[in-house]
Amino acid sequence: MLRKIAIALAVVLGLVAILVFSQYRSDLPVEQLKAKYTDAQSKYLDLDGISVHYKIEGTGPVLVLLHGTSSSLHTWDGWTQDLKDSFTIVRLDYPGFGITGPCTDCDYSVDYYTDFIHLFMEKLGIQQFYLAGNSLGGLIAWKYALRYPQQVQKLILVDAAGYKIEKIPFAFKLARTPGLKMVARYITPRSLIKKSILEVYGDDSKVTDSLIERYDELMLREGNRAAFLARANGNFEYNTAELRSISMPTLIMWGDGDKWIPVKNAYLFEKDIKDSELKVYKGIGHIPMEELPQETANDARAFLIK
Repeated sequence: MLRKIAIALAVVLGLVAILVFSQYRSDLPVEQLKAKYTDAQSKYLDLDGISVHYKIEGTGPVLVLLHGTSSSLHTWDGWTQDLKDSFTIVRLDYPGFGITGPCTDCDYSVDYYTDFIHLFMEKLGIQQFYLAGNSLGGLIAWKYALRYPQQVQKLILVDAAGYKIEKIPFAFKLARTPGLKMVARYITPRSLIKKSILEVYGDDSKVTDSLIERYDELMLREGNRAAFLARANGNFEYNTAELRSISMPTLIMWGDGDKWIPVKNAYLFEKDIKDSELKVYKGIGHIPMEELPQETANDARAFLIK
């Protein structure tokens, strides 16, 4: 009996080993990714031991844009194109994401990111600005607005994180599963990246091969997968009661087809932030600024200039 169990276990372990070997994907060197995903507007700032990739484009009042988990500054391409005639657009890949890559001490807490953005803006010499963030970037944005209210003139939250959600996205669930999370450091099938993108878009026809490729390859940047695992296994409890202390005008933007953070959370933000207004986009998913760039950019412009 024990012999049969041992044989069965050996077979299972063998199959797992074959699966791991067949799906293994190595990290991509940052220089290779720079050649493909940076351009003449790309700049680098040495900060806290990290070479931060960022862009500054346009003229006018400063608008700072913060991306979400597993994303990069590219998520704001549409807004930058539409708004740079009226605003100076500042966007960056913060530690653990995009070209910038992992931080030195593996601290991916929201407190760390909030203070990192503050230090980044200080280094740029920018004292006051408009601030917008999506998903994790939205969470960092409202935390920043609470910590440094004198700097944020107006706030835009796009499908922002903060309130508790009942259904954890599959990628996060996988990253938190004991045994699997270590495997996920080396196995991130392109199909899993595609599945995640399809989850955050409302209209599947807008999910192109080039879009999947960009998300996929930037996830493979040296250190980014380990950073995602650390972030996914971090603390997800936030004091949303603090939102009632936000003092600046706030625009809340949300896709009503968001499968990651349900639209009901948009109404919680609207309720708790006293000087806020809400725009909901029918049939749109978790990243409206990508899926519906022109309309959402126009709504942002109208809010910022009034």
